[in-house]
Amino acid sequence: MGSEIALAMMRSLPRLSLGNLPKVLGFNYKEHKRGRGQHGGDKHGSGNKGSKQRQNYMRLGYETGNNPFYMRFPNEPYYKNHHLRRQYPPLSLNSLQMMIDTDRLDITKPIDLAAICNTGLYDITPNMMEFGVHLTDEGADKFRAKVNIEVQWAREPVIAAIERNGGVITTAYYDIHSLFALRRPVKFFEKGEAIPRRMLPPQDAILFYTGAENRGYLADPEKVSWERLVLSQKYGYKLPVIEEDPDYPMLTERKDPRQIFYGLEPGWVVNLRDKTILIPKDEELREFYRN
Repeated sequence: MGSEIALAMMRSLPRLSLGNLPKVLGFNYKEHKRGRGQHGGDKHGSGNKGSKQRQNYMRLGYETGNNPFYMRFPNEPYYKNHHLRRQYPPLSLNSLQMMIDTDRLDITKPIDLAAICNTGLYDITPNMMEFGVHLTDEGADKFRAKVNIEVQWAREPVIAAIERNGGVITTAYYDIHSLFALRRPVKFFEKGEAIPRRMLPPQDAILFYTGAENRGYLADPEKVSWERLVLSQKYGYKLPVIEEDPDYPMLTERKDPRQIFYGLEPGWVVNLRDKTILIPKDEELREFYRN
């Protein structure tokens, strides 16, 4: 009986809050307001003395006169000369197959960096030390195209996936000036400049691009043929005989170590407006671009 009376009173009484508490209790309620400081003072929580009051904080890593942490341990140069290291943005075999299936790449012609960048799906930034294509093995089991492709970096599974289908792969080095021309050929030709010579690889890359196992463009062709056979036996596929292939001329087409574009020699000037090619006649100039 008493609980019912109490519930009835609670239904009729107003809800309590700071706004109606003085009215319910019948006295004037004044909310306590703290000062601007942390504990009601006038120093804004900064105290009276010391560096906290003066906002004079120690620099990051300073340990009040002790030998700092970063100086107590030996240095390991993980990022030494990182701004000089060459980068190779990846391009998977899966993406390469997609470019071929969507007719962005013509497999009846050799494929190089210019053709890959022209698809609009891949790009490099030479200013950021990006030196070309790193072809990765993602989608190697689904790759079915027969191509003659030139990239800047590739590993053994990628080489096996290309050669298993009767294709040919070459790893080639381009210096930064050649990359600017090869990345945007039309933009380069509009300048009216002569096609430069491609420089040879630096000392730390010469072993890679002269290695037949890497299909380097400076490797001995006979050693490359032997390595093709060795790789096919290692991965267990029958090596197609490209000499009997009807696309043999296309598959064996290569660039000269000094050449940047297919069909265009260093020193030539391409005139897009008149659709002509200017070839130097001076023998010394020809010798300069040849060597």
